[in-house]
Amino acid sequence: MTIRKASYLTLILLALLSAVSGYFVAQLRFNYDFNDFYPAGDPDLDYYQQYSARFGNDNDYVLLGLEAAPGHTVFEPGFLTRVDSLTRFIQGRPHVVHVTSPTNATNPVVEGFGVFNVPYLHPAEPARRAADSALVYRTPGLVGNLIARDARAVTILFQTSPNITKPPGDSLLSAVRTELARQGFAPDTYHLAGKLVAQSIFVDRLQWELVVFMSLSVLLVTGLLWLTFRTWWGVVLPLVVVLGAILWGLGLMSACGVSIDLMTALLPIMLFVVGMSDTIHIITRYNTELGYGTAKKQALLITLKESGFGSGLSALTTSIGFFTLMTSSIRPIYNFGLFTGIAVLLTFALSFTLLPAMLMLLRKPELRIPRAEGHSWDGVLGRMFRVVLARRRLVVGLSAMILIGSVASASRIRINSALLDDLSKNDPVKLDFGFFEKNFAGVRPFELALQPAVGRTIYDLQVLRETEEIEGYLQKTYGLNFVASPVTLIKSVRKALNGGLLAEYRLPGSEAELAQLVRRVKLFRNKPEFRALVLPDASAGRLTGRMPDVGSIRADALNVDLRRFLRQHTDPQVLQTRLTGSANLIDKNNENLTLNMITGMSIDIVMVTLIVLFLFRSLRMTVVVLIPNLVPILVVAGVMGLAGVSMKVSTSIIFTIAFGIAVDDTIHFISKLKLTLLQEPSLFKAVRKTYLMAGKAVVVTSLILVGGFSTLIFSSFDGTFYVGLLIGLTLLFGVVAELTLLPILILYFYKHKPKEIRQPVPVLRG
Repeated sequence: MTIRKASYLTLILLALLSAVSGYFVAQLRFNYDFNDFYPAGDPDLDYYQQYSARFGNDNDYVLLGLEAAPGHTVFEPGFLTRVDSLTRFIQGRPHVVHVTSPTNATNPVVEGFGVFNVPYLHPAEPARRAADSALVYRTPGLVGNLIARDARAVTILFQTSPNITKPPGDSLLSAVRTELARQGFAPDTYHLAGKLVAQSIFVDRLQWELVVFMSLSVLLVTGLLWLTFRTWWGVVLPLVVVLGAILWGLGLMSACGVSIDLMTALLPIMLFVVGMSDTIHIITRYNTELGYGTAKKQALLITLKESGFGSGLSALTTSIGFFTLMTSSIRPIYNFGLFTGIAVLLTFALSFTLLPAMLMLLRKPELRIPRAEGHSWDGVLGRMFRVVLARRRLVVGLSAMILIGSVASASRIRINSALLDDLSKNDPVKLDFGFFEKNFAGVRPFELALQPAVGRTIYDLQVLRETEEIEGYLQKTYGLNFVASPVTLIKSVRKALNGGLLAEYRLPGSEAELAQLVRRVKLFRNKPEFRALVLPDASAGRLTGRMPDVGSIRADALNVDLRRFLRQHTDPQVLQTRLTGSANLIDKNNENLTLNMITGMSIDIVMVTLIVLFLFRSLRMTVVVLIPNLVPILVVAGVMGLAGVSMKVSTSIIFTIAFGIAVDDTIHFISKLKLTLLQEPSLFKAVRKTYLMAGKAVVVTSLILVGGFSTLIFSSFDGTFYVGLLIGLTLLFGVVAELTLLPILILYFYKHKPKEIRQPVPVLRG
């Protein structure tokens, strides 16, 4: 079979595989499941899943905040009438389980064998406005929860079906917004918050940003490829190869049932810029051989022979950089690392099948600059090489100073995260969440499981008293602005049995009185707030609340103090407690971030070390290779510390990815050096020749990588912004280290023992 026939068969086979991949890509769906960011396989997650199955999820709700007109209060009849109408509308929507609103909040009163629910507010009776507002401010649980302290806003809280997906969630939110407009509420007078809102906004933005960033990356890379090669095929062929790899990678992801989320949305952009490396190295070397007058077929064979080994090693190290993310217990990061790592290997496969096939079928290109006129890149790189060696002490000294300063600055990095970490502070969604932080109880949920000791129930008087003491601590010291527990139920029933008087809102003073109250609890057993706080058999209870989103550092400190309080003030023979909830699980991710990052970096370093040892059989050379790639990582860590950027779920992946990508050029450099040393006994001449051969590809690939990642700084997600900015900076510092520190370190540390040159030798030209 001729090479041309083999090329045609290769293209047909790859086209068929691409068609299959395209079918699966068409099935891809976008997803933002809050639960995916919990630490998978963690005992606390297993416990929370059992807990939520009994009491419900703590984040299946939407908060709707409504502001009164300027100069008015929420107690005016016209405003309350609209709030009541809106409450009834929401209650009738599909997927709405229960609605809590100032206009449907009631003060239950038991008379005889009946229960009468007396509303706190009477919109249709303006004469009762003063009495109603006074009662509201005296009643626990209303002000700061349903009504703002300054009486300028109210909250409607509606509980939704568990884990509602985006389409029905969007329909619900759209219906609510339409009704708000019909009721005369302007967009700047209402605020929405909750998991459902975040899910809707995040998925829509993911879709938009994926299209925008891919378009920007394609335009930017196309421009850089044209400036580099000045030929249409030098632009089109790399794009075809990398876009094909993206299609295969996304198709594989879809075939495995994985959706696009906040992390995997980075895969196409990441692969687009990273995957260019092999194609650029191949085309650069191919152009060089053609420039020497080599025949097309021979030039291609030489290129594949010389580039294959280095490209294979670099693809391996880059993919390992992504595969190490699989050490994370967070499912989106795990999936991102797995499928991006596989896609990098697919890019390598296409670079050495699809690209050679296309080059073989194309006519031999006419080069713009013949060899006789010289190559400008050789001149620039030659001068740079001389300057670097002439000022090597300055280069090393300056690098050492920057490194010391970076390490000192990096020590200031803290691991901290919040519920809406990926949104900038001025984002409309975050501002809406901030509205509830400022005017109401907050948006961060709190959950404490209550388990009575053996032989007791949740309605045992000692259990209730200890629960009440915990409530007091949480409100006065911990920072909860709203608390509900079985104590709330018993106090409410006691108040209802005593004419609804606020003075009777307290725990009973004796077991006998409590027994009477417990018997009457069955009158209220069907109320949603009762079912959500106590199991039907009273074998377990729930203490729930809301507070401002204080961040994981503050939350960890508060939880340490809370656990100490529980050990000192709670008798395990009476009541046992366990901190749980979605916010607690998100905070727990931080405990794993540092370990995952260290594990990932360690695996990367070990793999690079093994590769260098395999190539050079030299520990000194291993150190030489690691230094120029670790220095940029430490410098960027210093930048993070200096800028006050916290380590969180999104930024924790930066260092392992950046190291895996940055070492790519180093692998290409040293693999070419290894081949050069086979025909050049002088280490100095071998390093210089390698510098000239690899320098252009190193600069071009680094520019493309930095440019591609820089498009991410326009993201509305802070996590994506920092991934683009910090990885871009790492690669920028990396290419500087590659072209300055690396040749100096090789010449100083590597002890090359010249070997007898064997025949035949590879065809290598400088």
